[in-house]
Amino acid sequence: MRILGIETSCDETGIAIYDDGKGDLPEGIVAHRLYSQIAVHADYGGVVPELASRDHVRKTIPLIKEVLAEANLTPKDLDGVAYTSGPGLVGALLVGCSIGRSLAYGWGLPAVPVHHMEGHLLAPMLEDDVPEFPFVALLVSGGHTMLVRVDGIGQYELLGESVDDAAGEAFDKTAKLLGLDYPGGPALSKMAETGVKGRFKFPRPMTDRPGLDFSFSGLKTATATAIRKEIDIHGTMDEQTHADIAYAFQEAVVDTLAIKCRRALQQCELTRLVIAGGVSANTALRAKLAQITQKVGGQVYYPRPEFCTDNGAMIAFAGMQRLKAGTNSDLTFKATPRWPLDSLSAI
Repeated sequence: MRILGIETSCDETGIAIYDDGKGDLPEGIVAHRLYSQIAVHADYGGVVPELASRDHVRKTIPLIKEVLAEANLTPKDLDGVAYTSGPGLVGALLVGCSIGRSLAYGWGLPAVPVHHMEGHLLAPMLEDDVPEFPFVALLVSGGHTMLVRVDGIGQYELLGESVDDAAGEAFDKTAKLLGLDYPGGPALSKMAETGVKGRFKFPRPMTDRPGLDFSFSGLKTATATAIRKEIDIHGTMDEQTHADIAYAFQEAVVDTLAIKCRRALQQCELTRLVIAGGVSANTALRAKLAQITQKVGGQVYYPRPEFCTDNGAMIAFAGMQRLKAGTNSDLTFKATPRWPLDSLSAI
């Protein structure tokens, strides 16, 4: 079986075809394309929902044609069409939902609505080293930060989530305070590589109390206060001070995430940890989580960097699992901007 995956939840248009390996192709992603709207939103310092929707309209169909051509397939070779139905920006979601549902109808194929965060959660299963159930998953991106116990596909227990800014959002906002262009998270991490440990010390929010929820708005405020203090004292900040603040901020975020992951593993009595979402590409975070799992005799799993951010491959894979379980929509479609992960049905 082969399925087309369409991802349009925010500012990236992702298209992919996944094959389950039961036919004439090996199991895995047959072809994929990803178009990022960074240049479109850079002047605004963040994603403009209306512009995102319009760009998805412009790019989705051409990318589908490119993926089919790369795979040397036609719509007749497909067995289903999966599309991100939520959560995300409602306008962007509607583009993918309407195109995906319409193509499925025109091609006579099942249409499979996919939960965006389930796509991220299952993305590590596209790799050779596949985690076995059960495990704890850290889903960390610009829009979400959550810890989930995973006992199977659709068997999700929410352990904790951010009560304000997501980790990726905090990265981008702090990068902006440091004068970095959008998207600032990767640029801040790069800047932190030359930072000096110990010059600045920022809090590890909500780690001094029980529980697995996160909060990053206070950390962002503490960083802004440190920047203002440096400018008040010295009149400006040199390049090294920028790097030192970036280092301290990233260290605080990574430590906070690691502390909560360790607690979650202990609470669930598990040793396997999955990390997915855009921030999962952060090398400092990967190194820290590897240390934690090694101490408990476990392992951390994550997708390859190109599948950490939003992409069509994860939607195609998640869609295939749902399609095989009999999930498909009628002729209607629905974009769901807010959609709890633990409300999904188990497979």
